[in-house]
Amino acid sequence: MPLYREKHLQHISQQFQIYGHILHAELCKIGHINETYTATYDQGGVLVRYIHQKINQHVFRQPDAVMENVMRVTTHIRNRLLANGARQPTRRALIVVPTRDGRSYYVDDAGDYWRTFVFVERVQSFEAVQNPQQAYEAGRAFGEFQALLADLPGERLHETIPDFHNTQKRFKALKEAIAADHANRLAGARKEVEFALAQEPWIGTLLDAHARGEIPERITHNDTKFNNVMLDWETGRALCVVDLDTVMPGLIHYDFGDMVRTTTSPTMEDEKDLSKVQMQMPMFEALARGYVEATREFLTPAERKYLAFAGKLITYTIGIRFLTDHLNGDTYFRVHRPNHNLDRCRTQFKLVESIAAQEAAMQAYVDSLV
Repeated sequence: MPLYREKHLQHISQQFQIYGHILHAELCKIGHINETYTATYDQGGVLVRYIHQKINQHVFRQPDAVMENVMRVTTHIRNRLLANGARQPTRRALIVVPTRDGRSYYVDDAGDYWRTFVFVERVQSFEAVQNPQQAYEAGRAFGEFQALLADLPGERLHETIPDFHNTQKRFKALKEAIAADHANRLAGARKEVEFALAQEPWIGTLLDAHARGEIPERITHNDTKFNNVMLDWETGRALCVVDLDTVMPGLIHYDFGDMVRTTTSPTMEDEKDLSKVQMQMPMFEALARGYVEATREFLTPAERKYLAFAGKLITYTIGIRFLTDHLNGDTYFRVHRPNHNLDRCRTQFKLVESIAAQEAAMQAYVDSLV
């Protein structure tokens, strides 16, 4: 870490209610949005780790609203776990470390918002699912997350990114990016653009169902990538769901659909060899079983009937977001190589095709679950 950055992070560390002295910090490269550091402290001779994170204000325009949501959600989940007598509650819900003056975040001289979490130890995450048991754990983890928040009291949560999964608005943004072609990249993405535009007839399905009152609004995570589930080192059981910035009102299909996207194919979301990209039915069955088991008490029949479709829709939605960002010059998602967002887009679109070919069988399996 550059010396100037290390000194700044030392200053940040002193703003939070952490006993001990920071020894060193490492930049965490997983994740597209926020700047995250794993920091190690000496606390009376014991090494303890925390997460320091700078919120990306280009993505989250109201960091205070983000943190208000995070505090409400983590506090409620922890209280529910304690009331249920859950084991190891401090490993099953993120803990926000307050600042010296009791706030949930610190604003530095540059106007950047920083927050700190207790590091969840003895867990691991994976960029891609490795077996059906992991897919089951993902479904169970995010299903339990929704179930624990089903009775969250108080006002409606803030929409930290309005219309985040609104496919119709994402489609409109794509068309604007195509028309503008700011980065002169349209010529190299013609095939992907043609595929994206051809899907227009079905992209409003979930929003239309919600508008009719067929499916309700709930509290959802909205970023249910498999790497946002922390698995216990020893047992492989899902312990904790992380990355809560997009927890807000939504449809349960947003969460389930993104789980299908990130857990049912054996590849990472930027796989360049598209021959490897395929929705695997055993993975889907395990995912659906874990999710339905965890949500059985509140999931309605109407919500169930769109679960397989949600996988296709959300995978497509993420794909056009990657394509839009590529055409706009990579202004939203972090990229690590030329055409990175285009590679991500191609992977999503290949998966859309695979899901579409198996959608009927997927939904039949969901319907069979009792």
